[in-house]
Amino acid sequence: MSAAVTEDLLVVGAGGFARETAQAVRDVAAADAASGRAPRWRLAGHLDDDPALHGREVDGVPVPGGCELVHALPAARVVVCVGSPRDYAVRARLVRRLGLPVERYATVVHPTAAVSGSSSVGPGSVLLAHSVLTAGVRVGSHVAVMPQVVLTHEDEVGDFATLASGVRLGGGVRVGRGAYVGAGALVREYAAIGAWSLTGMGSTVLADVPAGEVWAGSPARLLRPAGATALAELAREAGEPGGAGCGPDGDAPAPDGDAPAHGTKDGTGPNGRRPETRMESPVV
Repeated sequence: MSAAVTEDLLVVGAGGFARETAQAVRDVAAADAASGRAPRWRLAGHLDDDPALHGREVDGVPVPGGCELVHALPAARVVVCVGSPRDYAVRARLVRRLGLPVERYATVVHPTAAVSGSSSVGPGSVLLAHSVLTAGVRVGSHVAVMPQVVLTHEDEVGDFATLASGVRLGGGVRVGRGAYVGAGALVREYAAIGAWSLTGMGSTVLADVPAGEVWAGSPARLLRPAGATALAELAREAGEPGGAGCGPDGDAPAPDGDAPAHGTKDGTGPNGRRPETRMESPVV
């Protein structure tokens, strides 16, 4: 059946994850065309707070301006594609800052992803190529599921979580809100990954990972507390004093190093390099 309306889609961000999402949108359009359907979306552009990108193109997609343009284009659907292991809480802060109603958010599922009929994916989430949801899987809102992630029976993934490429979850795993699970990590069945925690790439998780901690290794062990921005989100949700952060929008303080300070701004650090925005995990 042909779609009644082709909607404009804005990708908020212009880094690696945003570029991958834009390509997934193109692939969805190609699959729609091959099936004789009208395309679900028209890729209207990237929005990014870095003024150096305004008026330019990223992989042939225009960058007309900053993130606030979502309010000037009320008919367009939106997907927020920002973040990195240095500051994996930025997506939650930006969604909060934009304040859009839930119906504005699109859900992008690559045509090669396998999503069972008993599984569900929330608004604003992105499932990239060859990801698999087997049976009774629940993925929340604004979740990033990178290529070749496998979620098995009854897994639950909280809002704003990130599952980097090649993650494998056993059955009944619970991934908390905002957690970051690094590339290639393996998580034992029925384990819990706590909110705003970070699990390092290639880790083997055999026990529960508490909220707000960084774990890595095989088997995974505690390394240290999570970074300031993740801990600020955890405190905010717990209603602790000072948990709203100290930024102008009630956001967390800027991350350390050369990660962007706010929104999707793609500044450069003291070494002259732009911060990495692909959804990968550092070696921790």
